[in-house]
Parts: sequence; C-alpha cells; structure tokens
Amino acid sequence: MKNIFAVLITFISVLCCTGVKAQENVKFPEFIIQEIPFEVEISGIDSAAVYHGDKNLGTFVGKEPIEITLTTDKKNIAPLTINGNQYLCETNAIPLWLSIVPPMVAIVLALIFKEVVSSLLLGILFGSMIMGAYSGGFSGALGGFFAISGNYLIDALNDSGHLSVIVFSVLIGGIVTVISKNGGMAALVGKISKKATSAKKGQMATYFLGVSIFFDDYANTLVVGNTMRPITDKLKISREKLAYLVDSTAAPVAAIAFVTTWIGAELGYIKDGLNSVALTPGLENLTPYSIFLSSLSYSFYPILTLIFMFFLIRSGKDFGTMHTAETLARTGDYNLDQRSGEKSSELEHYTAKEGVKSSGWYALIPILIIVFGTLLGLVYTGFSPEIWSGDLGFWRKVSATIGNSDSYQALLWSSFTALVVAVLMSIIGKKLNLEESVNSAVNGFKGMLDAVIILILAWSLAEVTEQMHTADFLTGLLSGNVDMAWIPAITFVLSAVVAFSTGSSWGTMAIMFPLSIPALLTLGVESGAAASEFLPIFYNGVACVLAGAVLGDHCSPISDTTILSSLATRCNHIAHVRTQLPYALTVGGTALLIGIIPAAFGVPSWICFAVAIAVLLGVIKFLGKPVPQS
Repeated sequence: MKNIFAVLITFISVLCCTGVKAQENVKFPEFIIQEIPFEVEISGIDSAAVYHGDKNLGTFVGKEPIEITLTTDKKNIAPLTINGNQYLCETNAIPLWLSIVPPMVAIVLALIFKEVVSSLLLGILFGSMIMGAYSGGFSGALGGFFAISGNYLIDALNDSGHLSVIVFSVLIGGIVTVISKNGGMAALVGKISKKATSAKKGQMATYFLGVSIFFDDYANTLVVGNTMRPITDKLKISREKLAYLVDSTAAPVAAIAFVTTWIGAELGYIKDGLNSVALTPGLENLTPYSIFLSSLSYSFYPILTLIFMFFLIRSGKDFGTMHTAETLARTGDYNLDQRSGEKSSELEHYTAKEGVKSSGWYALIPILIIVFGTLLGLVYTGFSPEIWSGDLGFWRKVSATIGNSDSYQALLWSSFTALVVAVLMSIIGKKLNLEESVNSAVNGFKGMLDAVIILILAWSLAEVTEQMHTADFLTGLLSGNVDMAWIPAITFVLSAVVAFSTGSSWGTMAIMFPLSIPALLTLGVESGAAASEFLPIFYNGVACVLAGAVLGDHCSPISDTTILSSLATRCNHIAHVRTQLPYALTVGGTALLIGIIPAAFGVPSWICFAVAIAVLLGVIKFLGKPVPQS
C-alpha cells in the first residue's frame, strides 16, 4: 500500500511540474548609476519574451540563468516585462554627477588638512554611503558605513597585484634597515659622497640613477628613494626635492622606454582600441607596437619633464614651495622629524650599529640584486619561444618579452633574495648577529606600515570610483562634436583629470585608449583626408593618453606611485604633493600649449620640442630663485 501511495505522489508531482510554468526570478543589482548600463540576471524561465519598457529585447529559451544589459535615463528605470509579468527595479538610480564627490572629498581634505589617512577614509565613506542610501535608504547608508571594512578594505587586499606591491614594499623596508645597521649604507654613502660633494651633484646623481632604472616604476621609486635618502640628507637636500626627483624619473621613463613593465599594458590597451574599429585601406598595417613607436615623437609631457628636471638641477634654482623647502634644508632650519613625518626613535633604525666598520659592498650587492634580479625575473617570466622564433628584431623581441612578463613576481623574487643575501652577509661578515639582523629587518617592515595603510585606502577609494563610474562622468563632460585637431588636447586634459581623480595612471589608460583610438580613427576617415594627413594627429592623441595619465598621477595625492615616492624618501606625503604640483603643472601647461596643440595643427614635433624647451629654460631663469649650495 505504501509503495502504491509513493508512486501516486510521484506521478502527481511530475504532472504538476510539467503542467505549471515555474515563476521566473529577476535579480536587479544593489545600486544603479544613471545612464550607465547595468546587468540583470533572470532565472527560472523555459521560454520568455523580454521587454524593457517598450523595447523588445528578444525571446530567451532555456532554463539556465541569463544576463541582460539594461540602461536608465536621468529620471527613471523602465520596467522589465517577462511573459506579461512586470518587474520594477526598487533601487533608485544614483545621479552620475555624484560619482565625482568621493575622490574630490579625499583630494580637497588632504590638501586642506595635510592629513591623508582620514581624507581617504572620508572619501570612501561618502561613496559607500551614497551607494547604500540609494539602494536601501537610511539602513542602506548605515550598511555603506560598515561596507568600508567589510567590503572595500578586504577587496583591496584580495588582489594579487596589490598584495605583491605591499610585500615588495615591506621587503624593501627590511633590506634598507639591515644594510643600514650593518654599516653598508653608511659606507656606500661615504663613497658616493666623495663624488657628490655638493647638493647639485647629489641631485644629479639621483636623477641619473632614476633614469637608469627604467624598466619598472615601482622598483625605480623604492630603490632610488631608499638608496639616495641618506646621501641627500647628508648634502642637505630636502626630502621634498628628493621625492620630486624620484617620482618624476619613475613613471615618465617607464611610460616611454621600449623595455618596461608598462609596455605590455600599453600595447594591450592600444590593441583593444584598434579592435573596436574596422581599419580602412591605408590603415590596415597599423599595429599596437607601430602606433606606440610613432607616438613617442609626441610624448611631450614625459620627455619635457626629464629635460626640465635636468636643467633645474644644473641651474641650482627652484621656485614656489620647493624653493622654501630647499632653502630651509640648506640653511639648517629644516626639522627632519617634522618634514619627513618620522620620529627620532624611528630614524635610529637607519643608523649603523655602534662601532661597526663596514664596506659599501654590504649595501651595494643587495641593491644590485634587486635591480638586475628584477630584470632577469622579467625576462624569465615573459620568455616565449613564439616571440623569439619570430621575425621581430632583437629589441622588439626583448620588449615583447618584458611586456609579456609577470612584473610582480619578478619584483618579489629579487627583493626576497636581496633581503636573504643582506642578512647572510651581515652574519657571515660579523657585522650583525642573527638576532640583530632579524630585528633590523622587522623594524624595517614596521616602518612601512603607515605607507601600506595609505596604499590600501587609496586602492579602496579607487574601487569606489570604479563602481560609481567616475571616469564615465568625467569623459562625458568633454564629449561632443569637436574638430579632430583639438582631440589630442582634450584627450590630454581629460586623461590628466581622470588620473588625478582616480589616482591610477594604468586605470586611466584602460579607460581612455578604447575611447580615444576609435574616435580619432573614425573622425580621420570621415574627414576624407588621406591617412598620411590625419595619422600625425592620431599618434599625437595616443601619446596624450599616456602623457595625461602620468601628469594626473604626479598631481594626485591619492596616486599609488605618489604615495610610494613619499614612502621611499620618508617625505611627508602632502608636502611632496604640494611641492611637486607647481613643477608638474608648469611642464604640463607647456606640453599642452607649446607641444600638443601646435603639433595637432601641423607644426613639426621637433620644432614644438625646441620651443617648449626654450620656454622651460625661460621659466627657470625668470621664476627660479638661487638656492644656497652646500
């Protein structure tokens, strides 16, 4: 009897399931931004005609969940209709203009109050609570407050690239304290100081060291900053000037050199932009690498930055807030504890052990391991038989290999090896015992904590700006019908604004390349001009994405490379931003007015460079004031 009853129940169940259509399930996102496409997940349907308002999105068949992309206007979200059932999104669309609030709060407060941690936290808080309030009212806003620690900070750490930067930075801190305690750094400083006998020579040594480590901006910043800091302190060069030299020889060099960790990302972004348009006759031979090489003759800001720095050092002059900092450093009124943000007890970690007699090799060998170890790691992780068996030239193959590499892995291998070697050399050479070596390394790790906190907060804010589509708002401000010759200038300004607001030059490139490349090519083709006539403007526009991204990165207090420069040089972060800003804007304005705009209207780029250099020399001569030389 029980078996008959069970069979009857099973039969009825099957009959019901086949005769009654399952209710579809529609999942809207937690928050929506006006005019920005968003995805809706639909499940539980066999066959359904889907409408968004009056628009027929088609008929979907199958029981697997499907995702459809919808958009909203500035006023409302059209209802979704499935098999006659209407679904309304209960989330209010966030006005797109609010996306600029979080980064602006962080930037303005940091510049006003000269304290970056609380400014970044408030920027994240504003963004998180705005998104929460629009999705769930007061309770949603309260949830946005808790999302800072539960979502954004965790997400910032749940990224292998971010963790690699943190570990690399911490390892560099450990290396610096070990080679300082074993006396190697003091000995190396003594050797270099014999050559760098003045503030001018010390700055020039920093400049050339920064240019020579061209293959990665992170390695450049941390190695040069930590290596030269004791030397520049001894020569009474301000921490602000050191931070400027380090920051401005990192990204500009890495952005334009043929063999860098940037090249892979740059070529990838250019390729994405090319793939979005159909290449007409005369343009079919365009390749990402050929575009990159051709754009270098229009890379005004990075190249002019390097030239400006060289002549600034040679002149022995400075202007603006940098002149104030340099004068204080030379005249002895420069309080290192105050200007660097360090306490005297922390500075003790970077002084040699009392009574130790050491050699410069105890510092130089670990530093060389970082430099050449990173380069070897890049070649090893990026090596591909397909690349080296092809018809490319030798340097093209090397560049493709570096671009294909895992830069984070290379940096970690080299820094970890350098730390182990530094500790072993200290113990074997009887400069430090095991306990002293380990304690020195740990103190170095601790010394990086403040900067690591700032980095994590900056990455968290970057995620907020990405979710709120800040870049889309900024790009929309300058969109519209404009003459093609003005697009490079607009691209440069817009890229700088996006990089300044988001704190990411790489993120800016990822956004701007897919926008600018199709726009420039399409306008060029539609103009009816020959390819040879509009390609110079196209190359100029491509260069402007890179140049603008680097400029905005230099000016932004929430940029990771700006933060790393402050970290490596032990410079107060806001002091670094305030002293670098006038120089970056001077070169950026010259690049725009004397380089980018005239070149877009047909002036040869070499003439633009010559005039721009003359203008910058005039700025140094007439605005610069002599700084006492040590």
